Amino acid sequence: MSVLLWVIGIAAAIAVALVLLSLWIVRKIDAALPATGAWIDVKGGRIHYSAMGPADAKGPPLVMIHGIMGQLRHFTYAFADRMAKDHRVILIDRPGWGHSTLHGPRAPISRQADMIAEALGKLGVEKPVLVGHSMGGAVSLAIAVRHPELPSALALIAPLTQPIEKVVDTFRGLMVPTRLAPIIAWTLSIPMGMRNGAKNAAQAFSPDPVPADFGVKGGGLLALKPASFQSGVFEIATALPEMQAQAARYAELKIPVAILYGRGDYLLDPELHGEKTAAAIPGGRLTLVEGGHMLQVCHVDATEEWLRALLAAQAPAPAPAPARKRAAKAAAAE
Repeated sequence: MSVLLWVIGIAAAIAVALVLLSLWIVRKIDAALPATGAWIDVKGGRIHYSAMGPADAKGPPLVMIHGIMGQLRHFTYAFADRMAKDHRVILIDRPGWGHSTLHGPRAPISRQADMIAEALGKLGVEKPVLVGHSMGGAVSLAIAVRHPELPSALALIAPLTQPIEKVVDTFRGLMVPTRLAPIIAWTLSIPMGMRNGAKNAAQAFSPDPVPADFGVKGGGLLALKPASFQSGVFEIATALPEMQAQAARYAELKIPVAILYGRGDYLLDPELHGEKTAAAIPGGRLTLVEGGHMLQVCHVDATEEWLRALLAAQAPAPAPAPARKRAAKAAAAE
């Protein structure tokens, strides 16, 4: 019995040490990557968001929604500033990610869509183009399916769009029972993340190199936080049934949907999530470029060109010359 108690004591001491280490590292991460935006309360949580660009921009607002193990800095790294020159840009930390918080249970894709739709309504964002990356693409599609009156178009960058039963090895560490996720999150997830982080990041960016400053400038260090681990475990566990239900409704979409994929994407299959989905959506379009999964970070020029092409196609055609003259005369008369 004394040996058993000794073993239990040692295990407890190790667990406490790991929790204390996790708390210390979380404080360091939060100090290095503080919240930069504002919050808005919605049912079930508090959404952290950041607004950029002119409030009176003529084009549609752009709402950027990040992927799994991510947060809004995935867009501010190199891409959002470009689009904010002439568009209002709203960047969202999805519920449970980045600096957004949950008040109740974790939210699957469909519930996240409802929460973000509620946040956009409270912010007065009308007819935005939803720019969703990876899992953020799945959430953007869910918003369009569940709230068809909200978006004017979808611009999906390397999106998850179809149910998949086999998860790529990059996310194997997230495949644990959800009931054990809180325990693992505060004991083993940070040491595991520090050990495997470089390899996983290389796979996520492959065949492109990981930028040396992505940990801070791109917010990559936030993926180490226990909250991110728990959200990742939950999303991996619930994505299959969520996507099975969602993919069956793509034919209902009546707005422009453009999909951008890198031919060398390691995490998601461009043929399955790009070509198949574009064919299922009326008028859906797929564009393939050279690159991997993190196109908005590593292939900014190509991503901007693709998005601006979608925006240009949406813009109303200029009025004929006589109509413009009549409009000018009417304005002068007023």
